[in-house]
Amino acid sequence: MKKLKLKEGVDLANLFGPHDLHLRMIEGELNVDMTARGDEITVKGQPDAVLRAERILHELGDWTRDYYELKPDDITRALRSTETELERPLKKFSIDPSSSNTNLKKGGIVPKSPAQQSYIEAIQQYDLVIAIGPAGTGKTYLAMAMALAAFNKREVSRIVLARPAVEAGERLGFLPGDMIAKVHPYLRPLYDALYSMMDIERANRLVERGEIEIAPLAFMRGRTLNDAFVILDESQNATAEQMKMFLTRLGTHSKAIVTGDITQVDLPPTQTSGLVQIAEILQDIEDIKFIHFTERDVVRHALVRAIIKAYDQYGQKTAHTQESR
Repeated sequence: MKKLKLKEGVDLANLFGPHDLHLRMIEGELNVDMTARGDEITVKGQPDAVLRAERILHELGDWTRDYYELKPDDITRALRSTETELERPLKKFSIDPSSSNTNLKKGGIVPKSPAQQSYIEAIQQYDLVIAIGPAGTGKTYLAMAMALAAFNKREVSRIVLARPAVEAGERLGFLPGDMIAKVHPYLRPLYDALYSMMDIERANRLVERGEIEIAPLAFMRGRTLNDAFVILDESQNATAEQMKMFLTRLGTHSKAIVTGDITQVDLPPTQTSGLVQIAEILQDIEDIKFIHFTERDVVRHALVRAIIKAYDQYGQKTAHTQESR
């Protein structure tokens, strides 16, 4: 048991959350019991858990002294951040993809894990960032948020979103309509991410004007992308030749983000994934940043983390069994 005395000026209502929601989140994750009396909190539990709770409460309490409004996402990120790196500073971090002269949906977007925070910082600092990790870790969503923020600050004049048009393990046959109609199902996840942050009518107008372009990877050949924020999503399904083609499209005053999951390659066995290949070829170039996510960074339903971990364990077990034969 430990009694914590919070610093003077901490906004207790903000720190504790509505109906003590934030305290309940910490209790549930760390398996501790907390009782608050004024600015003093009593924490009961295992010593390591009590230490984590103390660290989280003190640091987040400091945030409230600077009039920062805490959200449940901040609590989640603090819990994730202290799982393996207790001494790593917790940073206030919020992306606001909106601006006063657009119809973007309001509200900041906060990273929910240390890897997500590193990802955002890398996008700010590097012109080429390659994010590798499982589904649900926010690779595409955060890249989209950063792209919209850069666009609205006039740091770039357009956003280009690309995806390989590769079927995920099943044959869809001949799709009806013109070329755009045929490839639209493959690009739907990019539209979903865009519409989640921006009013649909506004987004469609920007698409019609070409300020936001969503296209299959094959459409990038022969182009030079100047003054643009470019995102290549699901890049594990780009062939080695397509990946080289895409990376050499980058023009002046541009930034490129490449995202993908090397455990979900849908290419034929005879073709090499471009994402797998560049992880070896470009790893030592200083001006390129690789960010690696794991199942710990999954921010979808809690079951997604468990499913990804189970698949990883199964793959390791299968590989070990085959080696033993």
